[in-house]
Amino acid sequence: MVPKRLRHGSLSRTIAAVFFTMLLTPLTLLQRSPNLIGRLFFLVCMAVFFSGCAQTEKQADQSHLYWPKPPDPPRFIYTTTLRSEDSIRALTNEERFRIAVTGNNLKTRRILAKPFGVAAGNGLVVVTDSIRKMGFIFNLRRKRLYPFGNVGKKGLLTKPLGVALDRNGQVYVVDGKARKVFVYDAVGMFLREFADPSDLDRPVGVAVSMDGARVYVVDAGGIDSERHRVVVYDQKGSRLSVIGKRGVGDGEFNLPTQVAVAPDKTLYVLDGGNFRVQAFTPQGKFLRAWGENGRNFGNFARPRGLAIDADGYVYVSDAAFRNVQVFTPEGQLLLAIGGEGLQDKPGQFALPAGLAVDERGHVYIVDQLFAKVDVLRRLSEGETGQVVAARKAKAIGTKIK
Repeated sequence: MVPKRLRHGSLSRTIAAVFFTMLLTPLTLLQRSPNLIGRLFFLVCMAVFFSGCAQTEKQADQSHLYWPKPPDPPRFIYTTTLRSEDSIRALTNEERFRIAVTGNNLKTRRILAKPFGVAAGNGLVVVTDSIRKMGFIFNLRRKRLYPFGNVGKKGLLTKPLGVALDRNGQVYVVDGKARKVFVYDAVGMFLREFADPSDLDRPVGVAVSMDGARVYVVDAGGIDSERHRVVVYDQKGSRLSVIGKRGVGDGEFNLPTQVAVAPDKTLYVLDGGNFRVQAFTPQGKFLRAWGENGRNFGNFARPRGLAIDADGYVYVSDAAFRNVQVFTPEGQLLLAIGGEGLQDKPGQFALPAGLAVDERGHVYIVDQLFAKVDVLRRLSEGETGQVVAARKAKAIGTKIK
């Protein structure tokens, strides 16, 4: 969890105003003023620091963002937002001290211009940016950011859109302008490319099977094209088969946008123009479909992103609803997470797009207008029970007062 850093009382601000201009850290104060007064100042600053941390932790417990909203039991919680390397790197002692005595968040740099796709797994989060014509690999374990696709003679991206990760940490990016798939390693070094541009009209999405043997590329076709379909390649880039064609029947597509592979190997395709999700076997045999155009829960208006979690639940982002709807594998709506926001705030979206879920239950939601990736986490049953119990205890305490 990354708690919000909250404001402190007037005493903290007063002490900070007196002493913070003199020093960068309490240690600096001690070094500059080794006499008794300096040591007293040091102890006061440290007291402010630790009381501030305690206040922050205590108040943060009261300010979590959960979905769904009360009185329903919570199932998801907001954790953080990714914008740049500042979002994942560890804070220095100086930065922690600044936050403690001032109560203000540090400014986070923004490197994303118009993010589109996102993929996540094994400590990596990969984001494509169609305006900057490159991608970014957030390595959460190393707390490092690796840009890729913008330098060198090979692997240069011109319009990166969908992105996927395989079990070995290789990154697959579909380029809408080049009409190819580019493959990079876990630090962004170019490995290979495949797909004959003549095979694809308008590639927008990509997914990789669990064993890495099949790569599925969504070809949205376009208004004047009949090639609305999913093209299947092997790991080396040889074309194996084609799933679907333009139409409204079972197994047919109209402007498909994304594709995802479930743990049971079921292939899901977001059929945007037909406002539905379709499910197939790995070989492309139609299984089922659900969804329709509308403004009610469970409907689709402008579906953009698709992801599957470890339990097979299906997540769909919608740019019109400005949220993410969660379905069972059979298409039953469970809940919606996130919501519309006119301001760039946690869990609020103006133009949601790409979507991913990692093996730990973290949900990554791209917002193109706010140029961010919000991270939510699915709660365990135990965590849900704790929150419900805390709410009941608080309600009882309020009634007693």
